[in-house]
Amino acid sequence: QVQLVESGGGAVEAGESLKLSCTASGSFFSIDAMSWYRQAPGKQRALVASIDTFFNRNIADSVKGRFTVSRDNTKNAVYLQMNSLQPEDTAVYYCNADISRTPWSGPLGFWGQGTQVTVSS
Repeated sequence: QVQLVESGGGAVEAGESLKLSCTASGSFFSIDAMSWYRQAPGKQRALVASIDTFFNRNIADSVKGRFTVSRDNTKNAVYLQMNSLQPEDTAVYYCNADISRTPWSGPLGFWGQGTQVTVSS
């Protein structure tokens, strides 16, 4: 059983910062790309940032310069540092990871349960 558990969400005022964490647990062989998505009310889930095993990063234009994604492979964790938060960043943030359960199986995408981020003006 593979689980992704997120933490670090909350309610802040515009201009403040939050750091989200996501840790994978359970039985698996390897983790490939790890990503953060967000879904605002009435909108589709959208990619915020991703980082692969070589630490190549992809950041959405809407958060570029404010958000940073990082990972710690020793902890099976991915982080999202969010600075200069704005009301439009309000959403449920989801962690996603491509995980291979065995050496001979391809990666499957797993999702965390989501963590709410609310930014007030």
